[in-house]
Amino acid sequence: MARALVIGGTLLIGRTLVEQLLARGDEVVIMHRGHGTAFGSRVREIHCDRNDVKAVASALAHEQFDVVYDNVYDWQRGTSAEQVSAAATASAKGLRRYVFTSSVAVFAPGGPYDEDGALVPSDFANAYGAQKADSERALFALGRTQGIPVTTIRPAFIFGPHNAFDREAFFWDRIVADRPVIIPGDGLSTMQWISSRDVARAAIAATVHDAAIGRGYNLANVPEITQLDFVRLLARVADKEVEVVHVPRETIAALGGGIMEPPVYFGAYLDIPPITVRNNRLRTDLELELTSLEDGLEETFRWYAAQQRPTADFSWDEKAIAAAE
Repeated sequence: MARALVIGGTLLIGRTLVEQLLARGDEVVIMHRGHGTAFGSRVREIHCDRNDVKAVASALAHEQFDVVYDNVYDWQRGTSAEQVSAAATASAKGLRRYVFTSSVAVFAPGGPYDEDGALVPSDFANAYGAQKADSERALFALGRTQGIPVTTIRPAFIFGPHNAFDREAFFWDRIVADRPVIIPGDGLSTMQWISSRDVARAAIAATVHDAAIGRGYNLANVPEITQLDFVRLLARVADKEVEVVHVPRETIAALGGGIMEPPVYFGAYLDIPPITVRNNRLRTDLELELTSLEDGLEETFRWYAAQQRPTADFSWDEKAIAAAE
């Protein structure tokens, strides 16, 4: 049994992680800005903005944890290496492992990259990737200079129940309603995925294997999958046929299609230059086998099908399809 602090334990990764920690019998404390969680009295809460360095130091001054799982990135303000380092330093006393959730975005588009691939520089155009890379460098420096036992995990696109991003559900809304799905261009751009359950499993495994100290781990299903094949897989999981319509990216851009802001045309943040990684260290260091993409999506679809989904607006889809035709 371990005493665990989860920084951000209410959304996709954190919620799944807390479920697994509680199932293990761990004592769990969640640090977040909100009030109340899905876990009621089974967890204790620390109310704190992780981006507030002074508040974090004060909140953790009289606490001691065996492990810390740092899952939070502020998508509106960003989360800097300084803010991440502050949490690691504040929780260092008696710490057995500090597990930081990074991202495959620490690598430039391209690949495949193994775990020792070069991370993007601080001035990289993608601020999210640059801040994650800076945070990894800062944490590993704390490991060398202060002995803080750090591990980083780098998920690809994450899917699973309670996904706050409109990713897999975006497509199922259309597939289940027998609506066509827009494919940007030829649909041969590749993607890699990882289930939230496997992200949590990897994070926990990193706390029990000493080989993980001072190392980063890529988390992604291998091999990569094309956009077109991903949509077809989502249809197969839902036991439906899917009609796909190829729309040139130039047409999509001219009509205002977005990757993060509506009108989203291919799920949230999914049509970006691909980053391909390999994850051999998972087996050798953490003795971990990942759930297959299809099995993970089948589990996620069962959750999706049980939800009361908001009514989807297909009007922009119709405009884009008409323009392509």
